[in-house]
Amino acid sequence: MTHRITDPSSCDTFVALPPATLGNRTIFGKNSDRPSDEVQEIVYFPAATYNPGEKVECTYMAIEQVPETYAVVLSRPSWLWGAEMGANEHGVCIGNEAVWGKEEVCDDEALLGMDLVRLGLERADTAEKAVSVIVDLLGKYGQGGNCMESHMTLKYHNSFLIADRKEAWILETSGKHWAAERVEEGVRNISNQLSITTKIDREHPDVRSYAASRGWWDGKKEFDFAATYSYVNTARMTTTRGRFCEGYKLLKKHTGNITAETMMAILRDKESGINMEGGFMTTGSMVSILPQEPHLPCIHFFTGTPDPDRSVFKPFIFVPNITELLKTSSPVFGLEDPVKKQPRFQTKPDRRHELYRKHESALVMMESSKEKGERMMENLRKLEKEKINEMEHILQNECLLPDQALTLFSNSVEEEICAYT
Repeated sequence: MTHRITDPSSCDTFVALPPATLGNRTIFGKNSDRPSDEVQEIVYFPAATYNPGEKVECTYMAIEQVPETYAVVLSRPSWLWGAEMGANEHGVCIGNEAVWGKEEVCDDEALLGMDLVRLGLERADTAEKAVSVIVDLLGKYGQGGNCMESHMTLKYHNSFLIADRKEAWILETSGKHWAAERVEEGVRNISNQLSITTKIDREHPDVRSYAASRGWWDGKKEFDFAATYSYVNTARMTTTRGRFCEGYKLLKKHTGNITAETMMAILRDKESGINMEGGFMTTGSMVSILPQEPHLPCIHFFTGTPDPDRSVFKPFIFVPNITELLKTSSPVFGLEDPVKKQPRFQTKPDRRHELYRKHESALVMMESSKEKGERMMENLRKLEKEKINEMEHILQNECLLPDQALTLFSNSVEEEICAYT
């Protein structure tokens, strides 16, 4: 029997650009809120070249591959091809959100929003180009498919926050229709609702005529994408609007002084609901520093473990010849059978990677002893602070050593694992 999740509420993505940030930097952040028993892994894929006619197998369908793809680092549910969030070698970051509206969600299997995140990162060297990649794929292949590995069913449209060193874009979709808003300064966040109103910088050519044909817009008053395509007065909208507003308040509270640590604190905030608990919880988090100076490296921090309040943000920098991130990569069991479209497993396989297992065991120990828990959390925060200071030293003194960056994330994972013992 297939069970349908009717009212999930999950995920928040943030961006802050100068002058809202300290230093000449863009700061990107995202919490991925997913089923509490789902493992999220951190994986790296190098740049690659392909022959004409090659295909790429996404989660549910194969599509045409491009001649070249960029190197990417991804935080993703370990059972699928795409990603909840990630970055590429050119400093492009993308996170997506589930959104619902007046347009019915298609039951057909197509590209998941998480597939579009990865495809955008692999194929675009700027944020605006990523918008073009995603909307072109959306028009050609559509979006759809179950976003759960279990027998529960979760299907939705998608919104995206896409950032690079210079600007950010909000891209929101309803079926194959979409609108995009450019953000050049200040702060912006997205949650599980449409948020683009009348400031529309790019749009699907039929987004207005389609709305008019459905009776959602009279063709006379100013076109407001969110008002036109959103639900009206539903419990889901009320819940997500509250979290969206709280996230914006937290950004505005720190405007002018936002740093990577500020963004980490926002992602850890439980009172606002941004750091989610329960059956749907924050299973992975990401914060990126994107300096506007092109000679400085972009730095991407990932947790790879649930609950950022009890996790360590670990830095990753793109350099050539990075090896596989073994201790945050889950065992490979395969996706669904591409012919029968049936699960290959009677029960969900154990996808926990080594860091996840150590973190899970440590949480049990923390809860069994307040004293041990406090001491361990103190050590974890100390480790994270050391890493943040190291990255700030690199940015301030322009002293990145490629050999250091090569194993930066993997060594940080090792240190975190040692802190759990």
